[in-house]
Amino acid sequence: MAARAYWKGFLRLSLVSIAVELYNAVETKSEISFRQIHKPSGRRVNYTKTVQGIGEVKNADIVKGYEVDHDTYVTLEPDEIDAVKLESKKTIDLVKFVDAAEIDPRYFERPYYIAPADKHSAEGYVVIRDALKKTGKAGLAQLTIGGREWLVAISALGDGLLMEMLRYANELKEAEQFFDEVPSMKPDKEMIDLAVELIERKAGDFAPDDFEDHYATALRELVNKKMKGQKIKAPHEEAAPGSAKVIDLMSALRKSIGEGSSGGKAKTTRSTGRRAAPARRSTKKRA
Repeated sequence: MAARAYWKGFLRLSLVSIAVELYNAVETKSEISFRQIHKPSGRRVNYTKTVQGIGEVKNADIVKGYEVDHDTYVTLEPDEIDAVKLESKKTIDLVKFVDAAEIDPRYFERPYYIAPADKHSAEGYVVIRDALKKTGKAGLAQLTIGGREWLVAISALGDGLLMEMLRYANELKEAEQFFDEVPSMKPDKEMIDLAVELIERKAGDFAPDDFEDHYATALRELVNKKMKGQKIKAPHEEAAPGSAKVIDLMSALRKSIGEGSSGGKAKTTRSTGRRAAPARRSTKKRA
């Protein structure tokens, strides 16, 4: 079955406008989710919408409301909300270009694939893709979708275009408030060198396929055991590695280097760091 477009509209670069379709780049079917179950009957718990002093209400009687004061709302009908006319509802207008690698990773929200809507749009699509690829730039625009106007970044990805929904600056908390208690100190140079060596030994290319969601796998195994009638007993919890206070940091670093050296060269592990900006990503779908 062909994927269903999440949004249809136009991608514009100055006077060049092409029809495009937007597709969700994130797969959610594999996520583990639980339902609330009434234990005596084994049936799902339903939820009803109620109003204090009135009781259960019908969906047809529910409208959206904006709180202007405590328990005071301005209600809006769907057609009134649709009356808000923004060009970004139908057009992704590339208004500025920045180095893709310089976008702070904290701003990335969610990825989408952009595809040409028809054969007439293919040439313009390829031109924009190749221009972004050659310059290493990401185009910034705004798009109204899902009840809000998003800041978005468009960049080249393999044979196509990737759109990242971005957070606005006022949505991020200032980092300084969380780091103000980090002590001002200069660590021993040897300890830094040892830590650098450990990092370099475990350095590699970013390959998310190398990693597995162990929690989801364990949950599926647990469900299968329950289906077979097996009794589940929680294992004894042992202290997590590293939970004990490190008394001698230098000794721990040296021991780590020694363990990595025993039996030959340490095994290279793929990096698990934050993904790079769009221009540096591989063509694989983000996990």
